[in-house]
Amino acid sequence: MDLIIMDGDTVQFSTIGAITLLPPMPTTVIEGSGKTTINGKKVCVEGDEKKVEIANCSYTIPPFTIPGSGTLKINSLAPNQLTQKSKSGNKSLILKGELFTAIFEVKSPAKQPPPVNMPDPLPMHIGTGELIPSNNKIKAT
Repeated sequence: MDLIIMDGDTVQFSTIGAITLLPPMPTTVIEGSGKTTINGKKVCVEGDEKKVEIANCSYTIPPFTIPGSGTLKINSLAPNQLTQKSKSGNKSLILKGELFTAIFEVKSPAKQPPPVNMPDPLPMHIGTGELIPSNNKIKAT
């Protein structure tokens, strides 16, 4: 059993490979679309994590010290972040669980300083993050 994630709960990105985000590790919220409500808030169900993103994040990664930009998203939830039994509208509920897999999709690559000017060759960077529930009592399996 673990705490249920609901509409408006915090999504905290923690590490994204070796990149440094500017400002450091931003947060956002997840929007719930479940048919079930708890204290007037919709529960978050499988698929809601796909709508979480923070666009236009600046980043650097050694040796690319001239900032680039990209979009931070939840790539996939950990197996223990989805209910096995409890459902809302035939979808699994999202639980606090462990760390999810995050992805940073590069839109404009960071670059090395002149005269090199070489861009970061990677189109994406993988990391982790966590879901922080406002609910501290109601659990599901």
